Amino acid sequence: MALGAILMLALALRLHGIHDPILDHPGWRQGDESAIARNFATLHYNPFYPQVDYNGPPPNYVELELQIVPFLMATLYKIFGIHEIFGRLISIVFSLGTVAMIAYFARWLFSSMLAGLLAALVFAIMPGSLYYGRTITPEAVMGFALTAALYSATRYLVEDEALAWRGAIAPTAWLTLAFLAKPVSVVALVPVAAIVIRRSVLGRTLRWPPVLLILFIPLLVVFGYDRFESGHAEWRWASGITALHVLPALHDAFTQGIAFSAKWQHFQDALGMLSRTMLGPFCCALLVLGFFVVSRSRAPELLWGWLVGALLYTYVVVTVERVDYYLYLWLPLAALVGGSYLALLIGTVAKSTLLRSLKYAGLAAALLILSGAVYQNRQAVQPYYRYSKAVYRNAVALDRTLAQNALIVMGHYDPSVLYYINRKGWEEDPYLWTPFDEQSAIRKGARYFIAIEHNRFQKNVELYHWMQRFPILNPNARWPVYETDYAKVLPGAEARWRAFRRAERSGRLRQGQQ
Repeated sequence: MALGAILMLALALRLHGIHDPILDHPGWRQGDESAIARNFATLHYNPFYPQVDYNGPPPNYVELELQIVPFLMATLYKIFGIHEIFGRLISIVFSLGTVAMIAYFARWLFSSMLAGLLAALVFAIMPGSLYYGRTITPEAVMGFALTAALYSATRYLVEDEALAWRGAIAPTAWLTLAFLAKPVSVVALVPVAAIVIRRSVLGRTLRWPPVLLILFIPLLVVFGYDRFESGHAEWRWASGITALHVLPALHDAFTQGIAFSAKWQHFQDALGMLSRTMLGPFCCALLVLGFFVVSRSRAPELLWGWLVGALLYTYVVVTVERVDYYLYLWLPLAALVGGSYLALLIGTVAKSTLLRSLKYAGLAAALLILSGAVYQNRQAVQPYYRYSKAVYRNAVALDRTLAQNALIVMGHYDPSVLYYINRKGWEEDPYLWTPFDEQSAIRKGARYFIAIEHNRFQKNVELYHWMQRFPILNPNARWPVYETDYAKVLPGAEARWRAFRRAERSGRLRQGQQ
């Protein structure tokens, strides 16, 4: 009954903005995920071939984690039609599943039903949990699989004295799913290894074959998956970010004093994001206080190992990719230790000799604090729900206006906008895009150039003047759309272009001047 009430509260918090377009935060990631789902449904119904809408004519395969939410969306699309709300509902289901999983995990870990319920409640109201638990991103799936994996692995390594082969199957499967859902969940290996080390120190039976199965099979599977994806992907995001950004930044931090100082500052900033928009001040305080009482758990090494792994991951990765949802793996840990602290506090007060009236007054105060925490957490992510209705209207209007299946060049970086325009093509910075780039796109079939960032487009004087050879679809539109068809070139276009070149060579033009 109590867990059901917590789940209903969690559901209510996650339903806010459920019908909103995917232009809300993080529009970039939601745009990619939604495009991949639509492309699964309409182009290639295979979870091992995710493709986005940009980087030229399709197919545009990308190297990403296993696209679980998009593939489930695509499956529902084939039955009910394309409705982005399915993606939000799928994330909500996994988020609610995590609430329930944490309740059972904490109840076992702290031998307390109250600790389980309070841990579930803490997770349900965290700002990062309630917001990213309804976005079209992989976080909710990863959080569910990671929590289930650590729950399963911990029970097996703590309770199974013989370490039977059969018991290793579930932890291996859950860890594999977590790694595939998002590779950052390899952090789970740190607390699992901590439990194994603790078991060895205590002199308990330690059979290495099933332990190695848990530790290495998920890594081998995710490595094989990544190699397969890299074989046909044009965009290598996971390995590219690691090789081009994460590892060089780490190397510089340990070889250059200035880089070390900058990385340390970014680490502090990342922890600030964690406290503000992922945990909220109330749940962040519970995380800190909870570690003063983790010794009463069945596996304190699990919680300390999880903390160490999360800190290392934050220092190595989130200091480079500075977005708060990369900190999602902190949330189940904070819920577990925070719930246990609250349970201990309540239990201590209940057993005390305080007057019953004071205990009831304390209960009323606790409910007020909880209500304030929910409100504060909701306000922490309130800006994330906002989106531009004008942008949505413009994008949908272009979907109705442009020729079907036409390739486009969109002068703006944002897959969610491209998603609603519903065309394949290129998304580019109009200030950096050149006439040569545009000519290449036209040769590949691009038939429209959409100047969304018109000010940046005008500052790119070379591209701006070259594009004047093409007619504008609607001169009064907020987003000028050039019809980049050589059959529609305006009279005198080449003469005007040469005049611009002469003026440029003579020094009568400067960057930003038309």
